[in-house]
Amino acid sequence: MKNNYFSYNGQFYHQILGGAMSSPLTLTVANCYMFFYEQIIKQINNSGGLYFRYIDDIFIVINWSARHLFKQIERWNHFDVNIKLSEKIGSTADFLDLHMENRDGQLFTTVYQKPSCEPYYLPFNSVHPLHMKNNIIFTMFLRTIRYCSTFQAYLNEREKLRMALLLNKYPNRIIDEQFNHVLSKFNIDQPLDFNNYNFIRQKIIEIPIKEKIPVNYGKIMFVHFTYYSSMRTFPKKFHALWNEYFGASPINEVLPVLGTRNVKNLQRQLTYTR
Repeated sequence: MKNNYFSYNGQFYHQILGGAMSSPLTLTVANCYMFFYEQIIKQINNSGGLYFRYIDDIFIVINWSARHLFKQIERWNHFDVNIKLSEKIGSTADFLDLHMENRDGQLFTTVYQKPSCEPYYLPFNSVHPLHMKNNIIFTMFLRTIRYCSTFQAYLNEREKLRMALLLNKYPNRIIDEQFNHVLSKFNIDQPLDFNNYNFIRQKIIEIPIKEKIPVNYGKIMFVHFTYYSSMRTFPKKFHALWNEYFGASPINEVLPVLGTRNVKNLQRQLTYTR
């Protein structure tokens, strides 16, 4: 944590406070530290409250009087001068990318975007494999269904997503294909409408997330290649050649997994620094 260095404008700097953003070590240290900070959980649970955390973002819901809440927040903020909790009393709250609202006793949720959020995704004309671009549409649309608690909120968010993708040069055909792929992935053979939305959404939410299978590095070989548009068919040709020459060989017990590296060009740099 005391050996973070970076260069800027030809000068080298030493970071003396905190850790480098996106560093795997910083993420691990943050999780370890927050584990010890979470001594407040017992107090929250004993009061019938809810506590959620994602790395260093904390969300607490509790039914205390305003006076008692302010007093506890002030006490918690003395645990560490670098961690400050803020309170909000009202009918709405935002946590990460989720907006929550109490509408006459009914929980309303939708996707939350910060005011500074801009509609930038990986441009469709960038030099990346097509499956990466498809995965962006798939994931964002799946989030829309999971987060939007009403059909109207879903329609609004879906069209905002479509417009953002169109601005990033995604063809309408590709967008619709991935929208439909989300439904087919969950064995849904009918379009979403006002009457079936709540039922289908609940079905999608309740489907358990597949457990991540540990990688057996003794049986898997990773092969990375620099991706160009002309290399689109390379994975299929690679596996065909592998099976042809190693099909009857003991080495065929090893599973080759192909990964891509992106071309270091100006377009990639501009996309990265937007």
